[in-house]
Amino acid sequence: MNFGARMLKTGIAVTLALYLTMLLNLTPPVIAAIAAIFAMQPTIYKSWTYFLDQLLTNTLGAVIAVAAGRLLSHEPIAVGLTCIVVIMICLKMKRADTIGLTLVTVISVMEASGQWDFALNRFLINVVGIFAAFIVNIVVLPPNPRGQFLGQIESTFNQLSLLMRTAVSDEIKENVFRDQQKALDGAIQSLADKYNLLEEDQHKRKRPSYTESRHLVVYKQMLRTLRKGSEVVEAVEEHYFPAARTLPLDQLFDQQLEYMVKYHEHVLLKFEGKLKRDDEPWQNLEEENERFALAMQEYMQQREDSTMRLSIVAAEIHAYGYQLERLNRLVEHYGEGDRNDGKPWTHRLNPKNWRSEKP
Repeated sequence: MNFGARMLKTGIAVTLALYLTMLLNLTPPVIAAIAAIFAMQPTIYKSWTYFLDQLLTNTLGAVIAVAAGRLLSHEPIAVGLTCIVVIMICLKMKRADTIGLTLVTVISVMEASGQWDFALNRFLINVVGIFAAFIVNIVVLPPNPRGQFLGQIESTFNQLSLLMRTAVSDEIKENVFRDQQKALDGAIQSLADKYNLLEEDQHKRKRPSYTESRHLVVYKQMLRTLRKGSEVVEAVEEHYFPAARTLPLDQLFDQQLEYMVKYHEHVLLKFEGKLKRDDEPWQNLEEENERFALAMQEYMQQREDSTMRLSIVAAEIHAYGYQLERLNRLVEHYGEGDRNDGKPWTHRLNPKNWRSEKP
């Protein structure tokens, strides 16, 4: 497990929450610490929305707990029923993330038989903990999900590149290959989680900028292309080696995968703005795919055994090339949109318009 910024910030938020409760003479401070742990979010925008949602649901939970405590006392069955009601209300309000901390408030208030002063004390303690986490998240190493996503795109591609370059040549040790493949799957899943955060933040904003919208489309295609590349590696491992092969066929597949990796690298460098505008040595991907398809067709006509497995691998490579070409088009539109201030760019990045483009 890697020591990350969120771990450090959670510890600082807990410390700050405990000091604030001591300064304000609020007890018990442990509730503020628990609130700070729950409130530490992966983005600043999510921290702010979580802060507002907790204010709403904790206020509602405290009011319900006071009423239930006075009407039903603090019998265990009454506490359980009240918790069920509060959970249903939170789900109805689409505030599922706040349920845990709200129930802490409800149980604490009902324990005191619904006393108002006790409810107010518990509410203030929760607010202190949430506020501490929010402040720490903004001040100490503010989260940058976009920067983290792009940085992880590069490292994940490096993992994919190693596997694809050695998949057919079988140069890497089998145990190392499997470990690298497992790490690649984990990296892609982590990228998917980060992308979901970016998408969630944008959808919650009333007026996301055109730049953010088009970036998000490119990021999604980057993720889809890496996932398809991972599927190529899996297909090679599962279907290529059990099939009957020749040395020329190994060279054909190896050269095709090498070309795909180079093309993928070129597109990512183009996205980062590290290439000259007129430097387009990889525009013949479609021709390369046709050459590979013709070579495969000739081989299958000559052989009658184990060609089905090779067809599966070839189909995955073709699908990977298709995703690469889509990514290349989006990156080109991305650069053109930046040069034109994004005015004609949104139409071309609309997924509904992709079907009209020639793959």
